[in-house]
Amino acid sequence: MIYVFAGDDRERILKEIKKILGEEYEVFEGENLGIQDLVNICLGTNLFVERRKILIRDLTPARKDEGEAGTPGIDFYAELIKYVNTPHEIVIWETNKSRKKSFAEFRKARGVKFLEFKIYKEDFKQLSGILDLAFRDGKQAVLELRKLEDQTDPYSLVGVFAFNLCEKYNYRRGEREKRALEALSEIDMLMKTTSLSPWTFLESFLLQVSSP
Repeated sequence: MIYVFAGDDRERILKEIKKILGEEYEVFEGENLGIQDLVNICLGTNLFVERRKILIRDLTPARKDEGEAGTPGIDFYAELIKYVNTPHEIVIWETNKSRKKSFAEFRKARGVKFLEFKIYKEDFKQLSGILDLAFRDGKQAVLELRKLEDQTDPYSLVGVFAFNLCEKYNYRRGEREKRALEALSEIDMLMKTTSLSPWTFLESFLLQVSSP
């Protein structure tokens, strides 16, 4: 089975990768692969495991093998469709939004499961608004956050806040934005490595943001 994940909800994608591949898996960067590498990934064996678990990051836009001088490149997705019956568990994580016809055809092939994880504009606007509010009133931002706990993935919030903070910092270059980014990075790590509720960490983060 080959899974193809796309979309801007990074946290949900990471959770799904972990769900399918577990904690330990091989990782390949698409930009470093040649055609023979692709064959070895799909059909090659491993002395230690019968069924390999593999993550490939980015094969589009229409990755081309260099080939010999004067010969046309090879479209990776057009080539990969030959190996959808791979005995291994393979996930392709596409972050590039430039897609070619071969990608659309591949995702429909038997033996391929395509999933898209999107943060919708309405949700993004609402969640970003909570962060904006935190810069003015941390306690009120926490109250607004609690209203969303039943309908929002807390790990997706980290991605939304990170995107919003990066935009703020690039625009203002302010110390508060810089401190908030550093705090969010620490919160992200704690959410992934401790058993406490992720909402506890997010509320703490919003209160930190409100400090001048």
